[in-house]
Amino acid sequence: DGMNILFIIVDDLRPVLGCYGDKLVKSPNIDQLASQSMVFTNAYAQQAVCAPSRVSLLTGRRPDTTRLYDFYSYWRVHAGNYSTMPQYFKENGYVTLSVGKVFHPGVSSNYSDDYPYSWSIPPFHPSAEKHENDKTCRGKDGKLYANLVCPVDVTEMPEGTLPDIQSTEEAIHLLNIMKTNRQKFFLAVGYHKPHIPLRYPQEFLKLYPLENITLAPDPWVPKKLPSVAYNPWMDIRQRDDVEALNVSFPYGPLPDDFQRQIRQSYYAAVSYLDVQIGLLLNALDNVGLSNNTIVVFTADHGWSLGEHGEWAKYSNFDVATRVPLMFYVPGMTTSPVSQGARVFPYLDPFSYVGSSAPQGHSKKVVELVSLFPTLAELAGLQVPPACPDSSFGVVLCTEGTSIVHHFNVSEGKVQEGKEGCDHTDRCFDEEPVAFSQYPRPADTPQWNSDKPKLKDIRIMGYSMRTMDYRYTLWVQFDPSNFSANFEDVHAGELYMMENDPNQDYNIYNNTSHG
Repeated sequence: DGMNILFIIVDDLRPVLGCYGDKLVKSPNIDQLASQSMVFTNAYAQQAVCAPSRVSLLTGRRPDTTRLYDFYSYWRVHAGNYSTMPQYFKENGYVTLSVGKVFHPGVSSNYSDDYPYSWSIPPFHPSAEKHENDKTCRGKDGKLYANLVCPVDVTEMPEGTLPDIQSTEEAIHLLNIMKTNRQKFFLAVGYHKPHIPLRYPQEFLKLYPLENITLAPDPWVPKKLPSVAYNPWMDIRQRDDVEALNVSFPYGPLPDDFQRQIRQSYYAAVSYLDVQIGLLLNALDNVGLSNNTIVVFTADHGWSLGEHGEWAKYSNFDVATRVPLMFYVPGMTTSPVSQGARVFPYLDPFSYVGSSAPQGHSKKVVELVSLFPTLAELAGLQVPPACPDSSFGVVLCTEGTSIVHHFNVSEGKVQEGKEGCDHTDRCFDEEPVAFSQYPRPADTPQWNSDKPKLKDIRIMGYSMRTMDYRYTLWVQFDPSNFSANFEDVHAGELYMMENDPNQDYNIYNNTSHG
């Protein structure tokens, strides 16, 4: 009788959360979860775009192994018949359930969210999702637009609701069924916000008066940023309100006041999300399952809010690759929780005053590709073996490594000697590294630089992040045989975190750092 799993994944959420030290955001429910969890403050996605990141974290394989860098192939056909994390739990006797955006919908999950391999019953998608890009945002003239910044009156929305509200309702419904059936479950809940459009109930704007909103600390394109590294945020430019601003391509900045509005709406969307998380976790309490359910909270990647003159994801910077990651494990991250205890009372962001520090936190650099082996270990299942160098023919293995051994290390003690050996029999003498990558069609920004199709990829930016630095090489890439040529370096970036935490001063060409 193992633990249940509640796996929460959020679309495009960078760690603007109270528990990550953000002073402006109101996120009391996620912060409350953090106060009972192990929180990783240096967690990174393997590619800063939805489908590749999700397939990577759900299979425990890197994008070079899933061969998915865009949205247009299904790994089981195109790369290898890799088992997924939910599939592994399903094969180990769990009822596996998907609500909302877990796999990226479409061809990259076989138009079925990988059902029936990954899920016990067909995944649930909120019906209101189909209106997401409709003209539902009221402009100053009273007309409706498809805007980026889109606070709405929910009662006026098609179906009188929003997708994430529907997903929360369905997830709560499933928790109630699971309680009655007494079956152990793996329930994945994927939230859409704060993905664009920034469409959320308008009352959340009240939490963020515009005069309190600042610009990014570095809202300019850095002088030494290689042009291949820049993402021109095409998806933002195509929204009605941004299009009306007539910003020059690719580097023309958005007007300051509009930058503030985007940042304000991103924060408002995060607080709207926090309410959904609060309702969901409160329901876990209500059905009496908080004492035997592991809760994981993360995102598929981050989102730039004007840093480096960039918006959206599609880059290798921390703002695009860094994600929140926390694990609530009753009896491990908390003292044993008695049956029926209230662990997650709902907190109203409009009235809640106070803060809660994370239960434990680790600054160790970790990767989302490590989620699969970590969750397997926490649930007491056999940890999938480490993949061999080439693993296209291997059905079950992981390119990540379980991070459970970081859970009990109190940050106060200086760790003596080297990292311990974990059960994949790999010893780490050196500190952990997170690898991310991003493809480009050309050396200079063009219309498809953010999301090149596989056949158009000519350059791959491979990036490594340690505690001390981020180092990125943009190298020649051949999509016909998936090969990167590190002899042909188009550009490089090196940022030293200690004196350049925002990654603004590229010292790759400084010989003094030879």
